[in-house]
Amino acid sequence: MTETPEETDSAIRERAGVRLVREAMRAAGIADDVRVLSSTAPTAAAAAEQLGCPVGAIANSLVFEADGVPLLVLTSGAHRVETGALAGRIGVGSIRRASAEFVRAATGQAIGGVAPFGHPAPVRTLVDEALAAYDVIWAAAGHHRTVFPTSFAQLVAATGGTVVAVD
Repeated sequence: MTETPEETDSAIRERAGVRLVREAMRAAGIADDVRVLSSTAPTAAAAAEQLGCPVGAIANSLVFEADGVPLLVLTSGAHRVETGALAGRIGVGSIRRASAEFVRAATGQAIGGVAPFGHPAPVRTLVDEALAAYDVIWAAAGHHRTVFPTSFAQLVAATGGTVVAVD
């Protein structure tokens, strides 16, 4: 479904992908506080500007293929993932950026709106240790204009993620 100019914030919050994320949030004990950004935020810096928070408090959801298997890396917006070093840390042969089709198949969500959870099946998840420096972390909520606030502890617990250095 393509977004239309007249689509309201409440309509975006009710899209199927966002609803699944909201259900997963509630199941994990995270407040259903999904926010709709005024415009698409293609970068962590753009999201941080709209939210009025540090860029490092944005949890970028990056999907990779790790030896052909989906790997979700939740990284601080202030970091880049060093795939070679990360592959060694987690014991896989290779990590490469996933295609849009691979991302959608693994998460049920499109690049730009991939949430930490609410996927059709569990996805192995790594959480950047740098996110622990922030009291409030902002993550995507299943649509390219939706985000939600959470804490580092909630993010790790809700995803079952492994905390690791990603850079």
